[in-house]
Amino acid sequence: MGARVAVLASGKGSNLQALLDDPAVRPSISLVVSDREAPGALLRAEDAGVATIFLDPGAHEGRAGYDRALLDVLGVENIEHIALAGFMRILSAELVRAYEGRLLNIHPALLPSFPGAHPVRDALEWGVKVTGVTVHFVDEEVDHGPIVLQETVAIEPGDDAESLHARIQEVEHRLYPLAVRLLVEGKLKVEGRAVHVLDDA
Repeated sequence: MGARVAVLASGKGSNLQALLDDPAVRPSISLVVSDREAPGALLRAEDAGVATIFLDPGAHEGRAGYDRALLDVLGVENIEHIALAGFMRILSAELVRAYEGRLLNIHPALLPSFPGAHPVRDALEWGVKVTGVTVHFVDEEVDHGPIVLQETVAIEPGDDAESLHARIQEVEHRLYPLAVRLLVEGKLKVEGRAVHVLDDA
């Protein structure tokens, strides 16, 4: 794959690692950007020989200023696609529009159920029997864009947030590399809110 992908991450980087471990996706991962100076994600990228940038929110005025700086970085690096992997910032409309149809996120719930920052906890508190994983395109609303892939995860008796999240992550680490591969290979077609995987995928 010749596409250049940037992964934006704020934390430990387990979904980033899943992308780096996938031989079909790894060649496209060209840059990892974090809004935190020393998260595990940057270390994982460095270990894999991928370029890294810490973009300090404190050095930019507000979300719009930060995202303009981020857009500058992405432009300099000729980034074509973005994969969010635990990036704990809401992106500005300017950035989302610039990468419309080329920007993926992964969420540990079956959207549109349980959007927001605490979906695993929320699913447990609601008492649902099934939750899961959603990979979706990013639009200007939080956890709202067209859904690319979903997979269910059953909630078992005695589950707590830690045990449930561990099983959800197993699915994430399988589903996200597939979605990113489909994106960079041009095998996703969006019609309204429906995302179709082209037949030769």
